[in-house]
Amino acid sequence: MERAESASELSVRVAWSARPGVAEEKTLRLPAGATLLDALRASGVLEEAAASEPLDGSVGIWGRLRPPDTALQTGDRVEIYRPLEIDPKEARRRRQRRQREAAAATKASGSRPR
Repeated sequence: MERAESASELSVRVAWSARPGVAEEKTLRLPAGATLLDALRASGVLEEAAASEPLDGSVGIWGRLRPPDTALQTGDRVEIYRPLEIDPKEARRRRQRRQREAAAATKASGSRPR
């Protein structure tokens, strides 16, 4: 059973993806009045990012970009966003092309997909 949260502290989660396909999340207890930047520092992700690739400043809470001095509330999910490697529309076009090519190859070979 988790201990009761006092008015002088809050519980937040910090989520990030160091590379495609790998997501990490930490739950932290911080003092009341803590900011987004405080959560990043407490999570250790700033040091980890400095060792691999620096953060470009894209951070937010629950999917919305926020400045580092944003005050946190209990239950917030601090997120660190990586830059996109490919435009989402272009990725969709490529997927569709691969699917069409696979369907055409299956049809040409006369076999049915399982």
